[in-house]
Amino acid sequence: MSAAARESVGLTIQEMARRSGFSEPTLRYYEKIGLLGEVARDGSSGHRRYEPATAARVEALACLRSAGVTVSGLRRYLDLLARGDSGAGDLRDLFAAQAEKLAADIERLQLRLAYLRGKADMWDARARGDAPAENRAVEEVTRLLEHFKH
Repeated sequence: MSAAARESVGLTIQEMARRSGFSEPTLRYYEKIGLLGEVARDGSSGHRRYEPATAARVEALACLRSAGVTVSGLRRYLDLLARGDSGAGDLRDLFAAQAEKLAADIERLQLRLAYLRGKADMWDARARGDAPAENRAVEEVTRLLEHFKH
């Protein structure tokens, strides 16, 4: 069966998990707490079938979750979305706040990455017996450590 035909009859929970990055238990939990709405069931087996609209909703939630949006934030997003145009301003604020949080997280991760690279450089210089390069790397790592104190 082609991917388009499979999607028209609904994705299985395994397929939805692979596509979204959510685990099967997470998909079941999100359904249970009402984030996914009604998930269709196969008439003969009773297994979940994620139809295109539900699959699109799961994918949107997966994107938001991977950007650090909490489950309560996902619920707020869906509530605001259901309000239509009257929720636009609040949705803007929700996304702007999450973007700021994500930017701060990225900045902290970039600092940690620079620290790890500096330590690798330091140990590489020591392994090569290059004392001047090791001293430069130690200075860089020490400078980076000052940022962790703030």
